Amino acid sequence: MKQFADLIKTLDSTNKTNRKVEALAAYFNAANDADKVWTIAILSHRRPPRPVNTTLLRQWAAELSKIPQWLFEESYHIVGDLAETIALVVPSSTQSTKKTLTQFLEEMIALKSKSDEEKKNYLVQNWECLNYYERFVFTKLITGGFRIGVSQKLMTRSLAKATNLDEDVLAYKLMGNWDPRTISFQDLVLEEKESDYLSKPYPFYLAYALEDDVSQLGDVKAWSAEHKWDGIRSQVILRNDEIFIWSRGEELVTDKYPEFQSFIGSIPNGTVLDGELLPFPKGEIGTFNDLQTRIGRKTVSKSLLEQTPVILKAYDLLEWEGKDIRGKPYLERRQLLENLFRQLDSNVLGKSFYLSERLQFDTWERVAKERERSREVRSEGLMLKHNHSPYQVGRKKGDWWKWKVEPLTIDAVLTYAMRGHGRRSNLFTDYTFALWETKENGDKELVTFAKAYSGLTDAEFREVDAWIKKNTLERFGPVRSVTPHHVFEIAFEGIALSKRHKSGVATRFPRILRWRKDKKIEEANTLDDLRGLIPSMAKESHKETAK
Repeated sequence: MKQFADLIKTLDSTNKTNRKVEALAAYFNAANDADKVWTIAILSHRRPPRPVNTTLLRQWAAELSKIPQWLFEESYHIVGDLAETIALVVPSSTQSTKKTLTQFLEEMIALKSKSDEEKKNYLVQNWECLNYYERFVFTKLITGGFRIGVSQKLMTRSLAKATNLDEDVLAYKLMGNWDPRTISFQDLVLEEKESDYLSKPYPFYLAYALEDDVSQLGDVKAWSAEHKWDGIRSQVILRNDEIFIWSRGEELVTDKYPEFQSFIGSIPNGTVLDGELLPFPKGEIGTFNDLQTRIGRKTVSKSLLEQTPVILKAYDLLEWEGKDIRGKPYLERRQLLENLFRQLDSNVLGKSFYLSERLQFDTWERVAKERERSREVRSEGLMLKHNHSPYQVGRKKGDWWKWKVEPLTIDAVLTYAMRGHGRRSNLFTDYTFALWETKENGDKELVTFAKAYSGLTDAEFREVDAWIKKNTLERFGPVRSVTPHHVFEIAFEGIALSKRHKSGVATRFPRILRWRKDKKIEEANTLDDLRGLIPSMAKESHKETAK
């Protein structure tokens, strides 16, 4: 555990990538094999379930620190991180531990089934005998919220340096449904077994956002375009008469989408498709809001399958006839995909398998016009792919670009605020915004519709924070309601009607575009203005559902 805590301390103290890689590689060279596996798991978001809820953690930490609960809560809101708060307020200890990271994690897993009294005793005992940074890391593991600014790609790069294995091969090995409690370092990293690859996907190739003039990409005829669909990026794998569906988040979601079982027997073994899972109610592409009715469901009912079926929009072929074809040029892979599509039978064609159309243009102006109609076809913009590009690993510049449409915008009134996190934990930077709605009696009221916490400069955040502290109307725990006074332009990527929101509208990725000091709150937009941004086919679909 001391080794792991020292590693986290080093990683937390630098923003230099090479320094992080060196620290991780040194750790992988020195740690025992079981700790290596758990470290890989933690850094790739395979943490064990949280054994204690945070309410109890805060209560017990306050008791041990002999401070009132309100003072602990105030400290927590200022610090912004629960584990760091506990590490700071619990009495200092000069002791350390000889237990390994694996031993601690095994104890935490067993702790979940214990009584509250046993959990409390375990926590107090460890809080009292760990030094500050070990206590911080221990509590981080207990809370399950272990984020330290290390991506899986950076971790994989470090592991490659420590083991002298190819980085792409390691990225492939670490994907999949492995369990750190049962797999050894030898099995996970060092040993190569053919059976391990039956269900494993390939690392996804990701595009950078296009920020320069599109014409700088050169000859338009050297590029292909596709619409950028707003669903779940996935790989669909068919091997040995079985199907496996992986999301880009490396989650195996096969059982969530039973409609794709028809692919078995219709699509040959040794095939891996890259595409987008999209909701397809009433034979049309739905919104991401529609897709959320399917995400996270443990069981999918017959009625839900009928109401919100899901399709695959395929746009690339990564494996064909059991061979990895990622190194082939994009056009060659695409031709194989189109040939496969033409050979599909009625079990899947036009039902759950669709081809994302490849678009070709003779001028960049025509590409731009196609981008402008993206929202009409329910896409976020265009993907631009060089015709000779291989399918690479991770986010790479040059061959693939995403050219999204400009965001939708609305002017809204600041109504609530909450403290931020990290370096902004002492400032009110998380805001809730509202729009005007006219009631039946003609009176107008502000109705909340979105939250946002990014888009202002540090100076602007400080200015708003000072104003909030002087203009608070009510306090609800960490949240403050404020005098309606300031107008902000809010940008968002998508919009849909929603029964789950008070406003009746859900926005995708809201953020602050600018502070409209030139506007009075009476000039802010209305909910009707917001609803007017919803595509007409979405409104009609919502009306049909309501009937």
